[in-house]
Amino acid sequence: MGIENAPVNHHDYYHAHVYFEQETLAFATKLCEQAGERFGLSIGRAHQKNVGPHPKWSCQISFSSSEFDLFIPWLEKERHGLTVLVHALTGNNLKDHTDYAYWLGKPAELNLSIFKN
Repeated sequence: MGIENAPVNHHDYYHAHVYFEQETLAFATKLCEQAGERFGLSIGRAHQKNVGPHPKWSCQISFSSSEFDLFIPWLEKERHGLTVLVHALTGNNLKDHTDYAYWLGKPAELNLSIFKN
């Protein structure tokens, strides 16, 4: 993929958060639906507000290490300029969104204060 912080398959479970705006809502929704259909992944709803640490509207895709190697290259190819946060699910939310966070597209600044005591 040729980007500095490209996703790597080192964990058992992951989330991909597809970021979008009003102008890209229809495309992002369709992209997430296609991911679910093509790879049998669990797709969350398309949030038209900032949720959790995410600085933009987003849709969550849940997947495992067994789907990673086919799904991530497909997502990179099909995202057409959308930013996607890919992070591990280890049980440590702060580490998952920092140390184990990877990006397709331009990284966004997350609101990490929700994970700190």
